[in-house]
Amino acid sequence: MTENQTNMKKNLKTIDLVLLGLGAVVGTGIFVITGTAANQYAGPGLVFSFMIAGLVIILIGLCYAELSSRLPLAGGPYAYMLAIAGKRVAWIAGWFTIWEYLLASASVASGWSGYLNGFLISLGIPLPTMFQASYNREAGTYIDLIAISMTLLVTWIVSQEAKKALRLNNALFFLKFIIIALFILVGLFYINPENWTPIIPYGLSGVTTGATLVFFAFLGFDSISMSAEEVENPQKSLPRGILIAIGISTLLYILVTIVLTGIVPYTDLGVKDPVAFALRYVDQNLIAAVVSVGAILTLLTVLIAMLYGLARLLYAMSKGKLLPNYLNHLNEKTGTPQRATWAAGLIAALFSGLIPLQSLAELTNLVTLVVMMMLAIGLIFLRKQRGEPVAGQFRVPWVPFIPIVTVLITGYLILQLSTLTWILFGICFLAGIVIYFAYTKNIKSEQTM
Repeated sequence: MTENQTNMKKNLKTIDLVLLGLGAVVGTGIFVITGTAANQYAGPGLVFSFMIAGLVIILIGLCYAELSSRLPLAGGPYAYMLAIAGKRVAWIAGWFTIWEYLLASASVASGWSGYLNGFLISLGIPLPTMFQASYNREAGTYIDLIAISMTLLVTWIVSQEAKKALRLNNALFFLKFIIIALFILVGLFYINPENWTPIIPYGLSGVTTGATLVFFAFLGFDSISMSAEEVENPQKSLPRGILIAIGISTLLYILVTIVLTGIVPYTDLGVKDPVAFALRYVDQNLIAAVVSVGAILTLLTVLIAMLYGLARLLYAMSKGKLLPNYLNHLNEKTGTPQRATWAAGLIAALFSGLIPLQSLAELTNLVTLVVMMMLAIGLIFLRKQRGEPVAGQFRVPWVPFIPIVTVLITGYLILQLSTLTWILFGICFLAGIVIYFAYTKNIKSEQTM
């Protein structure tokens, strides 16, 4: 069997991909980031921040759409770079994408744990302090039991047949959509236009800084590209799924931001649960409670999508001989890479349960932006190598203009990140290089024996 052949079941349709992308994107961004970004960076002008970030994501999504249509292989960025630039560049793209999914999965699990711990405390049945969060000796916490348990549960779900695993994701997304629609419809009656003035209290720099922050609310749409080998018609369904998911999520973010900043003065939005807080602000406590419980449940869609994407990436890199062969085994009954799935889940559980992730959050953003720059440049080289897309394949207009603009904008966003993040990035990059040469040298030694 070649690297491009697979026994994975091809039973996913466009709607499955759209909901997979929305499940990954629409979550912590709406329920958490909107409040912080409005309060600290952009005020009511946050809506313009989302417009800017949405435009950038659409440009990146166009690049993803053509690459996924012309190279419909599992592994996303790794698979595209492997086909365009060879194993060394593919390893870098894959290594950084592993970190993106791993840290994002662990962060979501930790955040979900925080919501549920708060809920248990409100019921008067808190867990012992030592089990409430990852290691923090001063706070008396040592292990996040809920984060570990939930990550392992989601890992088991994702290890099932893809169609079955995504069925839960789809159901939870529709619940999430109902919650967001409820907030928008109820909130419309409590908007005070005076809360929108001044519309950009922190100036244009606040809007652009806000765009840098909320850009990362869109991360996860690329999980769609990881499913290529399980899609019935990947040439058409993959680009459609990517672009539709980006369009819907951008619209939802803008609508929620307009209503949120219209209900509550931006100066009061520095809270962890801004959507529920806004409803409590106008004495809609029952609906606020429904939104809070719904947010807790539906944040699981993000974890499902992230672990799904990470497992497929490990599987693809294993097929490409860049990770141990153990990971490219497929379960005969389900047609899914169960070993890769459990490897992804166990590592994510370790991170979420034991390691404080606050200092690593920006690293997720940086490695993701670097991968997106690589893909934009890769599209230009793909056109030079293989010419224009043929009939039935997605085609990005104005190449190389759009990829170049994408590189410039993502480069600008990268420059907004802190020095500490760049140091961590350097360590991560060097570790990846060492692992690559050590592993490939070992493989060559085994082949010559």
